[in-house]
Amino acid sequence: MSKILIRGARVLGGEARDVLIDGETIAEVGTGLSADGAEVVEAHGKVLLPGLVDLHTHLREPGREDSETVLTGTRAAASGGYTTVFAMANTFPVADTAGVVEQVWRLGKESGYCDVQPIGAVTVGLEGSKLAELGAMHESAAGVTVFSDDGKCVHDAVIMRRALEYVKAFGGVIAQHAQEPRLTEGAQMNEGVVSAELGLGGWPAVAEESIIARDVLLAEHVGSRVHICHLSTAGSVEIVRWAKSRGIQVTAEVTPHHLLLTDELVRSYNPVYKVNPPLRTERDVMALREALADGTIDIVATDHAPHPHEDKDCEWAAAAMGMVGLETALSVVQATMVDTGLLDWAGVADRMSVKPAQIGQASGHGRPVSAGEPANLTLVDTEYRGLVDPAGFASRSRNTPYEGRELPGRVTHTWLRGKATLVDGKLT
Repeated sequence: MSKILIRGARVLGGEARDVLIDGETIAEVGTGLSADGAEVVEAHGKVLLPGLVDLHTHLREPGREDSETVLTGTRAAASGGYTTVFAMANTFPVADTAGVVEQVWRLGKESGYCDVQPIGAVTVGLEGSKLAELGAMHESAAGVTVFSDDGKCVHDAVIMRRALEYVKAFGGVIAQHAQEPRLTEGAQMNEGVVSAELGLGGWPAVAEESIIARDVLLAEHVGSRVHICHLSTAGSVEIVRWAKSRGIQVTAEVTPHHLLLTDELVRSYNPVYKVNPPLRTERDVMALREALADGTIDIVATDHAPHPHEDKDCEWAAAAMGMVGLETALSVVQATMVDTGLLDWAGVADRMSVKPAQIGQASGHGRPVSAGEPANLTLVDTEYRGLVDPAGFASRSRNTPYEGRELPGRVTHTWLRGKATLVDGKLT
């Protein structure tokens, strides 16, 4: 196996260190290291992080390969510094059986650009009426530990309770898309001043908050684990904070776009800003940033949601909801959290690698940058500034809300178990 010497990198943003990779593992971390025959990567001034972990990715395959495939999605992930992604279940067919999750898992193995861990559906067909094969998916080759009907809410309290009880037996987690369906019928954007002025159907904050409140109480009653997907409101933050103060086993994620963008952008009627949950107010954005900084929100997850051009290049009401995010996530987090002083790079590593790996039980990922650990690593040029150009994306889709916007930071190298998947910003 080859040796790679990363020279002068700021490990987790700290002092410059040399990192020697030998085969699939980190052999040594120190200063003045040398190794005969090693490939040398000059990393002076750049920040070295553990490979990023995304707990919320839509890879679309099987069934919507016009939007994304496991191969193109994992190439996008490697470009963004990710070494593992969790693939959501809302595919065609739905990933609600052992056979489908194993198919996605094997496609991930074949891609080679990052590890792919399938998320299993909670209910058959995402229909919310009957539990899916949770045990069979867990016992399959894919080893599923996270289950979600994301895209839809598990709105029936009895079904949600049963799911929490079932996964408790093997330490699994239910990841909830918190959206009360009756409160969001016909919703097009955040309910508030802007929706009233534009005459668009509103998606009220209480539709998210009421489900989170119910589910943390169910998790407490059952003694099981619940994870809140793409938390988006200040009220939701307060509910999660309260639940954690009671010792309830709840974790939560925030997306990069909810850390930066607000519902004011919908005034453009550009469907690239249409997403579920919707972009919220400036007050919500600030609350989410503070909650990510203080640990109330545990992780950043992209909710990478690729759509083909025709599903976004249409009138607002007909447009699909969602944004691509794998290739811009770290830059948005740098802009909103690091450059504002809310998080240091060690905090970024915790929120984007360590904790998502722990929640999803992704062994070998989110590990310390130290000798003997798997060489899953990401090197970031934090001084870079550039305009986002989706034409250069590895993703099959281009529905980014950041086109033409200047963002900081650029991933230059990604290593998956010592194998370079990205070198000098280019996929291998």
